[in-house]
Amino acid sequence: MKKAIVALGGNALLRGDQLGTIEEQEQNSKTTLENVISLIKAGYNIVITHGNGPQVGNILMRNDAGEELYNIAQMPLDVCVADSQGGIGYMLERILRIVLKEHNINKEIVTLVTTVEVDINDEAFKNPTKRVGKIYNKAQADKLTADKGWVFKSDPKLPDGWRRAVPSPQPIKVMNSPVINQLLEAGNIVIAVGGGGVPVYYDENGNVRPAEAVIDKDRASAVLAAEIKADEFYILTDVSNVYINYKQPNEIKLETLTVADAKKYLAEGMFGEGSMAPKVEACLKFVENGGKKAIITEATQLSGENSGTQIIP
Repeated sequence: MKKAIVALGGNALLRGDQLGTIEEQEQNSKTTLENVISLIKAGYNIVITHGNGPQVGNILMRNDAGEELYNIAQMPLDVCVADSQGGIGYMLERILRIVLKEHNINKEIVTLVTTVEVDINDEAFKNPTKRVGKIYNKAQADKLTADKGWVFKSDPKLPDGWRRAVPSPQPIKVMNSPVINQLLEAGNIVIAVGGGGVPVYYDENGNVRPAEAVIDKDRASAVLAAEIKADEFYILTDVSNVYINYKQPNEIKLETLTVADAKKYLAEGMFGEGSMAPKVEACLKFVENGGKKAIITEATQLSGENSGTQIIP
């Protein structure tokens, strides 16, 4: 059977303008997961990965509120990432069981809290780019920078939208990939690499240590895809296609993107840092490592013929 990895964006589960109630996230999850059914019916064994940008940002804000109001000790970022993996993974698994039942599909689902190795000397730790948490205006962002020392980056989708940015080092290895592959080849649906995985590194004694970062889930998913030798890689986001000159008068929608053209556009800065650029880079890595096809599209268009932007050799 063919293997496919389907990467769900954090914003596919929680929209930027929503409060983040469980009802909102469950409905968004069901809408998104309905579109994965076409792959399952086509005979694919799938791994579902997911983002956690809005959710882990909310966890961090709860951290701050708990310390300020009740003197509750803050948890580090790696624990917050693990918390978001468990919470989102549980929700996706439960909702997917409902969707499978509605389609009379009998498959087991396994959710795995996943660790991913990074290099603690990665330059990303000096230049935070990964957006997490809610959207603020410029005045709110400036106040939080002054009060808490947070770094903010503008949100390309909003004229006055700013989100907290944290380090996003390159993933080196998905430490649980052999287990994930065994579960997948046994016919299970696996939910893994949530939020890009919990970032860890090896110290001078060979011990696993946590890294204060959020790994880009698309890059981590591409590493996993190569390690388990997946055939196809899908990134579901909130736009139908990849564009050059995005939201400019000369905007162009791309339906097919070769490796050579993708590298050219990346070098020209055509894709947003911390948003579309990592998605394109992840697809490039997957295709260059032997993957047959990578697609970036909006969740509801997954089952359509020739949907989204296809990245090919």
